[in-house]
Amino acid sequence: MVSGGQRVVVIGAGAGGLSAAITLAAKGREVTLVERATAPGGKLRSVPAGARALDGGPTVFTMKWVFDELFALAGTSLEARLKLRQADTLARHSWTGGARLDLFADHAKSRDAIGRFAGAAEAQAFDAFSRDAKQMYEALKDSFIAAQRPNPVQLTRRAGVGKMLSIKPFSTLWDALGSYFQDQRLRQLFGRYATYCGSSPFESPATLMLVAHVEMDGVWLLDEGMHSLAVAMSDLAGELGATLRYGHRVEEILSEGDRVSGVRLNTGEVIPAGAVVFNGDVAALARGDLGVSAQKAVPRQKSERRSLSAVVWTMLARTRGFPLVHHTVFFSDAYEAEFQDILKRGRLPEQPTIYVCAQDRGDAAAVSQGAIGEGEERIYFLVNAPACGDARGFDEKEITSCYERSLALMRRSGLEIEARSETVVATAPDDFEKLYPATGGALYGRASHGWKASFERAGARTRLPGLYLAGGSVHPGPGVPMATLSGRLAVERLMADSTSRRRWFPGAIFGGTSTASATMAVTD
Repeated sequence: MVSGGQRVVVIGAGAGGLSAAITLAAKGREVTLVERATAPGGKLRSVPAGARALDGGPTVFTMKWVFDELFALAGTSLEARLKLRQADTLARHSWTGGARLDLFADHAKSRDAIGRFAGAAEAQAFDAFSRDAKQMYEALKDSFIAAQRPNPVQLTRRAGVGKMLSIKPFSTLWDALGSYFQDQRLRQLFGRYATYCGSSPFESPATLMLVAHVEMDGVWLLDEGMHSLAVAMSDLAGELGATLRYGHRVEEILSEGDRVSGVRLNTGEVIPAGAVVFNGDVAALARGDLGVSAQKAVPRQKSERRSLSAVVWTMLARTRGFPLVHHTVFFSDAYEAEFQDILKRGRLPEQPTIYVCAQDRGDAAAVSQGAIGEGEERIYFLVNAPACGDARGFDEKEITSCYERSLALMRRSGLEIEARSETVVATAPDDFEKLYPATGGALYGRASHGWKASFERAGARTRLPGLYLAGGSVHPGPGVPMATLSGRLAVERLMADSTSRRRWFPGAIFGGTSTASATMAVTD
């Protein structure tokens, strides 16, 4: 076999893979990106809506600094590539019976809105909550989020004992919220941020309060939708010299002499490589989907630790009776029962919380001029679901019943949705399993349940020298910004290893411990 030399193969054109390809190419490495789909994006996918398309995956753009740094590394800027604007209204929140609350980028506006909604004491509680959420984020941004995965001892050394205690790692998010808010609706609202990580607020650590700060720090709207970010990243990688192979599937990660040597495509073609960055769910490697060598490189993934899945409906629709903004949430009347249904009973929730993205709207409750016409607009709505798509299918009756329950809940808040049936597309956990193999439809890797969960997530390095990991199932976690960071961290680890005198690092252990030498700063 011809040596791959300095070539790096990146498998998967999700945010992590695209980030890795851009970073490698910007640093002068030879890069070949292989993606089985015919277009970039991964979970940042686009789905048809009549004659147009709309986002079918992540819809919230935060942590803009991650992309500013990545595009600057490549000698350009986000603004030079995409049309985006900062949202004034972060999201609109609704409860049955007509109660409604908007949160804003401006803290004072949110505080005043909460005061009118729930009283002066709760407005003061919001001040304390926001202060502590910011403190958590600042404690973890450089020590954990943007850094190689540490173990608990290393994180304490990086952040300091005082800051580690301030992030309340041993309290659940739900319990912590109860120490701030007496109004259960506010507890429900801020508990929703656990679902950004595919987790339950009743089982997640209070540390996830930091997600609230991330959103309050800035939500951005992309004029062409979130999929346009993936397209811009792919274009940038190509301009920097990366070879982009869309419509090709990697069947096996090859090794020679206990080290990565390349990949084999479904066509039989072999691409030699000195290193491989895998931007897919770790569960696919652990199941053996990419060969025995890669399977041995990662630990077995337990299905009971999976994050949430979802049922997503996309459509062209006419709406009336409720002033949707770009991001709107309709809350369940039985919030804890919703998670019991999903996580304990393995079924679609009887009373779901519903997230709606009205892609043709901005901050205001008005459809933009670029909408469909004749009163139609592009609507995406999501309910959480169990990640059991590899164990069973969800039949039409189940999906239709959940759809009707969702429409009924939104009607109780005043929203009527009339969709053109031929444009309605439902994507259920078994569909997501086909899109993202070995996940059962889990959209966020493993759930963030318990204080150890973040340390048990895989890091950039694997047990197979030359194989590195990126994506939402690895450190620093799920979400488009975090996956993008994971790609950069994989390259950072790859470059450090390639310049080290040691060819490989047998001390890299999953689970947050390491037998590495004293000269190593991180565990993976």
